[in-house]
Amino acid sequence: MTADMIAMIYAYTAVGVGLILAAAGLGSAIGWGMICSKTMEGISRQPEMRPQLMTNMFIFAGLMESFPFIVLAFAMWFTLANPFVGALQAAVKTLGV
Repeated sequence: MTADMIAMIYAYTAVGVGLILAAAGLGSAIGWGMICSKTMEGISRQPEMRPQLMTNMFIFAGLMESFPFIVLAFAMWFTLANPFVGALQAAVKTLGV
């Protein structure tokens, strides 16, 4: 096991974390847009349902907003605790290299 191997693991992990965070941000933005647009559509069709629709919008938006924070927690785990380095060390010990 060399320093180059560990550096490659950290580099690939950084790329993966970047892609994961980008997908979470994009998904969150699309989700917010869909939730708000459908709420506005529902209010325009039935204005008397506005309080119920707004309440549902905020509940679902809050649930949808938790997804990027969960993804951020996993991204931080991969970045700071990087389980792949430990797996590499275990594989090297098993092979006896």
